[in-house]
Amino acid sequence: MYDLDALASACARQNISCRTNTPMRDYTTFRIGGNALFSALPSSAEELTALIRELHRIGAAPVWFIGRGSNLLVPDEGVNGFVIFTWGLSEVRIEGETLIADAGVGLNALCRMAQNESLTGLEFAYGIPGTVGGGVFMNAGAYGGEIRDVCLWVEYLDEEGNVHKLSRNELAFDYRKSIFSSHPEWCILRAAFELKKGRAKAIEEKMEELIGRRKEKQPLEYPSAGSVFRRPEGAFAGTLIEQCGLKGTRIGGAEVSTKHAGFIVNRGGATCADVLALIEKIQQTVYERTGYMLEPEIRELGK
Repeated sequence: MYDLDALASACARQNISCRTNTPMRDYTTFRIGGNALFSALPSSAEELTALIRELHRIGAAPVWFIGRGSNLLVPDEGVNGFVIFTWGLSEVRIEGETLIADAGVGLNALCRMAQNESLTGLEFAYGIPGTVGGGVFMNAGAYGGEIRDVCLWVEYLDEEGNVHKLSRNELAFDYRKSIFSSHPEWCILRAAFELKKGRAKAIEEKMEELIGRRKEKQPLEYPSAGSVFRRPEGAFAGTLIEQCGLKGTRIGGAEVSTKHAGFIVNRGGATCADVLALIEKIQQTVYERTGYMLEPEIRELGK
């Protein structure tokens, strides 16, 4: 059980904004989910570090860290815990050809900063609706590029509020995962991205080309969590789903996108239960007809 007064006091001592019964549907791109018992929004890495140390002192656990909620499914019943939003961590600095960005910096904004500095290497991430923290957590990627291609090091907090730094080779990057996938109790503070000098105009043209491809092929007009399934070896999840005739399949307000079968979209009023049931139906159908068992890429909060 949480002592809400103790949590509120811990936030107040650090002048951190907090609230109870936070409607998580307002903080995920799926627009789905119940309330979080308690949430906080630190405005800097220093505030977050102090808060985690306070929480450790008073024995508050579990704690969940969320950026833009772009790869997240929140239970309909909500979460009986403490959610810390990291999008208040927004500092970026440039050291030569390296960008050092706080966890809450949006990937789109980071790509624009790189372009403005004529630094190339992040174009693939333009249009990914997440933050630096989320991008590192899941080794976000698109169009042949991944975060691990450019990530130099990451600083993070452990559950006691101690700061650690891991180099690229220590981050255990793999397809849509990193060392943080196995340690959700750790909180990413910032990451460094090693880029190269390029031509600002060419970088911008590449970014615009990729965002154009996204708009053409992805159902950006509806709330979603992006690609639902990991890419199976030797195939593409969206192609398998489409070949099984599942485009447009609906359960409640959740629908397999008619534009891109790799997406489940919220057509209005979708619940977490709707999405989970549709995921299960897709998995069963694809497995029965193709032999591939699709593995979800989106995370369920608290799981």
